[in-house]
Amino acid sequence: MVRAAFLPATGSALTTGEIDLPDPGPGQVRIRLAAAGVCHSDLSLTNGTMAVPVPAVLGHEGAGTVVSVGEGVTSVAPGDGVVLNWAPSCGDCGACGRGEVWLCRNALAGAARVHAHRPDGTVLHPGLNVAAFAEETVVEENCVLPVPDGVPLTDAALLGCAVLTGYGAVHHNARVRQGESVVVFGVGGVGLAVLQSARIAGAGAVIAVDVSEAKRDLAHQAGATEFVLASDTTAKEIRALTGGEGADVAIECVGRATTIRTAWESTRRGGRTTVVGIGGTDQQVTFNALELFHWGRTLSGCVYGNSDPVRDLPVLAEHIRAGRLDLASMVTDRIGLDDIPSAFERMAAGKGGRALVEFGQAGR
Repeated sequence: MVRAAFLPATGSALTTGEIDLPDPGPGQVRIRLAAAGVCHSDLSLTNGTMAVPVPAVLGHEGAGTVVSVGEGVTSVAPGDGVVLNWAPSCGDCGACGRGEVWLCRNALAGAARVHAHRPDGTVLHPGLNVAAFAEETVVEENCVLPVPDGVPLTDAALLGCAVLTGYGAVHHNARVRQGESVVVFGVGGVGLAVLQSARIAGAGAVIAVDVSEAKRDLAHQAGATEFVLASDTTAKEIRALTGGEGADVAIECVGRATTIRTAWESTRRGGRTTVVGIGGTDQQVTFNALELFHWGRTLSGCVYGNSDPVRDLPVLAEHIRAGRLDLASMVTDRIGLDDIPSAFERMAAGKGGRALVEFGQAGR
């Protein structure tokens, strides 16, 4: 029996309690969690914006230590530090065949399996495959990657989603070039990773936009050269900060129609907008045909930062070891398992950066 935070039903509050977690079967790995990040995607699962089988143990951004392995597991052994990969690629579908592993059609197939049981026998599913909001979890072997040397185990949790997504949005999707101006909408966990990644890419002006004035210092610490408080005149302010033309690149980390539209309007003629935020089906964004022609801008969606974790984790590790990427600075709240509902409330209210659930395990 281990303690976990689980979602009884879509639209209900998260519940913390004991679950009966089985030993790993063939091809599976049991992990003692060191830390788990509280991501906006977890909140989207609770309110139905994203759908998964429920009841489910949530949490998809985590790192920990291998406790035991099932038959046939060869890539890790007990005692190894690992990062959880919530979207493992199958290697067989059309997307994987094209090298677009972040679009793998089978990546979330494991979310429907039986993960654990409540003491009363209720079946629990593993949320986005990895069920990281728990003291321990059991995952498929392809859901774990070795923690890179020199990266503290607790901090490594952020590599599982926020950092891969933010770094990939800059380097793989928007493909920010040296000296380009970048505007980032939303200074949460992913937004902070985007700001640091824009700096790594050698961007010139890096403008952060958020609804909260309290995010100003946090944004500057992450690499923003300017901070704009979101308002009806945001696009106009960004054009004024970029010589009257608009930014070369806008990266939207909120997932709201108005923010996406503002991000697009904030770029120059021929500019590029990358949408990272996950919005609901009610968030409709509209454009007229003439403006699409006239402005010549590009608008693109971005899943998991267009990242391949196997390829990108070693690159991120090198940036961390060189001091170019600071994981700890992204964390504004270090909490316990029972504090996740309040972390959801703070996130929904636009407060803080990344909240990190720490399970008391010593760092790597």
